[in-house]
Amino acid sequence: MSAFFCGVDIGASATKVVLVDGDGNALARVVRPSGVDYAATASNCLKLAMQDAGLVDQPAFTVSTGYGRENVDFAGETRTEIHCHGLGCFHLVGRAVTVIDIGGQDNKVIHLGDDGRRLEFKMNRKCAAGTGAFIEEVALRLGLQVGELDALAGAADRTVKLGSFCTVFSKTEILSHLRNGEPVEGIVRGAFESVVERIVEMDPLDGLVAATGGVVAHNPTIVEIIKARIGREVIVPEAPQFTGALGAALTARSLASN
Repeated sequence: MSAFFCGVDIGASATKVVLVDGDGNALARVVRPSGVDYAATASNCLKLAMQDAGLVDQPAFTVSTGYGRENVDFAGETRTEIHCHGLGCFHLVGRAVTVIDIGGQDNKVIHLGDDGRRLEFKMNRKCAAGTGAFIEEVALRLGLQVGELDALAGAADRTVKLGSFCTVFSKTEILSHLRNGEPVEGIVRGAFESVVERIVEMDPLDGLVAATGGVVAHNPTIVEIIKARIGREVIVPEAPQFTGALGAALTARSLASN
């Protein structure tokens, strides 16, 4: 087979690998929990992706991104999450767009022009509020699996508002709501709305808006809440959890051709 290219996105929660061909088409996608050994997880994801695509030879070039990008020993280059998420989303959307990426430990708002160039961005790194880690804490406090939350939030007939954005303080607030007999569905809906509130306050969501990341992939209700909040459509690109890894793979393809 012709040369193929690899992108690795090591997040705090999950590691994603995307393989693309010379035209930028995805050949395989693999995601696994990042665990404690980022290097081993990245290598295992590459192995699984190559098996899925029926590939034997190694990638022509690999670029890594994400929280653990320096731990990928088979990567020829590294790139920032902002670069890779922007590039990956623009490849799928093909026009000026504001990208919202909700990650395990941080959120990003990236503004891209008609040519795909980054105009500006904002990133929340100060705390876990409004991120995947916050949602995981909510599930833990309610005694639920993370995968159960979206259906509950979607079924809620009213929202139990969480007054605090702080993950630590929200735990206490959730316990208080439970003690007062508030419905679990409404509490989860309130947690989702607090995630959206943190994103909206980061930066104006101008023009076309696209939502990416693992939180978006597993919680479509959050996208519905964003739509209601900004009053217009929000698109979700194909395989939104893999946008960063796709951008890394496309970067690898570009570097290999130079």
